[in-house]
Parts: sequence; C-alpha cells; structure tokens
Amino acid sequence: MAMFVHLTAAANAPRIRRAGIRADSRGQGSARGVYCFPVLPSYTLTHQWLRELARFHPNGPLIAVHLRLDDEQEVLAGHYGGRGRHAHRPLSAAEAVRRIGSLADPRGWEVFLPRAVGAREVHRVRAVPQVTGWRYLPGAHGTRPCTCFGCRVRGEYGGRRLRERHPHPLDGPPPPVPVLLARIAAAGEPGDPSELRAVLHWFGLRRRGPVDLLARLAAHPAPEVRGDLVWAIGRWSTPGVADLLDGLADDPHAYVREAVEAVRDR
Repeated sequence: MAMFVHLTAAANAPRIRRAGIRADSRGQGSARGVYCFPVLPSYTLTHQWLRELARFHPNGPLIAVHLRLDDEQEVLAGHYGGRGRHAHRPLSAAEAVRRIGSLADPRGWEVFLPRAVGAREVHRVRAVPQVTGWRYLPGAHGTRPCTCFGCRVRGEYGGRRLRERHPHPLDGPPPPVPVLLARIAAAGEPGDPSELRAVLHWFGLRRRGPVDLLARLAAHPAPEVRGDLVWAIGRWSTPGVADLLDGLADDPHAYVREAVEAVRDR
C-alpha cells in the first residue's frame, strides 16, 4: 500500500474521519479528485505544500490526512508547473512514490487522485506545525515577491504593505484619485488618448471610483479610450456603473461592445 498525505483545513477533520475526502479539486481536463503528496523520509518535503496552501486558508490551521492507496491505483504525478518532462503523467500509486522519492529536488511536485477518498483509506488525521514548506514557489525564500496584478493575491495578509514598500511600475498601488483626476484634466479636451488610457489603467486597479467624473470619457472620439473605460469600471461596486455600461453596450465600435460583453460575463 502506498502512503500519501493530503493537507486540508482543520474544520474538515470530523467529516473526513466519518466519510473520507470529497473530490472537490479539479485536475487536467476539469477532472475532479484529490491532490496529495507521497510520504517521504523527509518531514519537510512531505509537508512542503503547507505554507503555500495556508495562504488560501486564512481562517484556521491546516491538518495532515494520511491516505493508504492500493499500489496499482492510477494517479497523475507531475510538477505543478507541468511542462515537458515535468508534465503530469498517469502512473500507479507505487510508481508515483518511487519516482518522486528518487528526485534530487521534489519541491513543487504533486499527485492527483482522480476520485474521492473513502473513509477506510484514511490512515490517520493529525495536526502539523503551520510553518513548514515554501510560499509562492520553491526557492522563493530570499527573493522579493512580485507585486504585479497577476501574482498578488487580493486580500492577502500584509499585501498592502508589501505593495507600498515595493510598488510595481505598472500595477500599483495606484495613485490617489485626486491625482488621477488632475491628470485627466491636464490631458485637455477631449484629451490625449495615450494619457487617458494610462490613467484608466490605474483606475482599473481600484474597487470603487468616481463614475460620475469619468462618464464624459464615454463620448471620447477614440474607441480605445471608451473601451479602456469599460475595463476600468467593469468590476466596480460604485452606483452608476451599470447605467454607464448600458450606454456603451450600443457603441458603434466593436472593441467597445466586446469589452462590455466581456466584463458582464466575468
């Protein structure tokens, strides 16, 4: 029998002891299953995913669930970056343990079981220290975290201070609203498109904003400005956004109409 460990929120422990682990995760091709990792001689490597997963479970500690799977059980094993020789490949559970255990650096590797785990396959459930493993990516310790819009996690603990200390040249934190409005006023009438698009980029990183003061840009002669206005305000919770999008939904330019459709679908 091959032994694996699955890390999950402590609140799930009673249900797991009673009924096993649900197939809540999604793997390749949207298959549903359970992510886990082989139990290796190294405690640190076995529980390497704990600190990274804890970033997405801020409401409580994580626990380790040990699983016993049949040696012939088919799983998918590979690196989370999944390319080339590190891509996820179907293996037996025993072969997955052997392959990952023989790697010089198994950090970032994972095993995906394409089904739920039954209660009888749960070997034990135990608490683990919450400081084991890497964050962001293996080997990231000592490297400045990236604060770009694609890498940062919205609402992450300490994220605002990190962005203030190491602002990204394109992704913030955005300048204050009065500064952005002053740049729009300085751009003239109807306004330089390149400057207006740069300002709208910063407005798009905010959650709310002055919709009434930006509404005049919906009549700008450059369709790129009108389209960027849609992307900037599309996710805002400010009253007036829906009405402004309704007006831009019938814009004569396809770029603007497609932008409205995209933000509404999202």
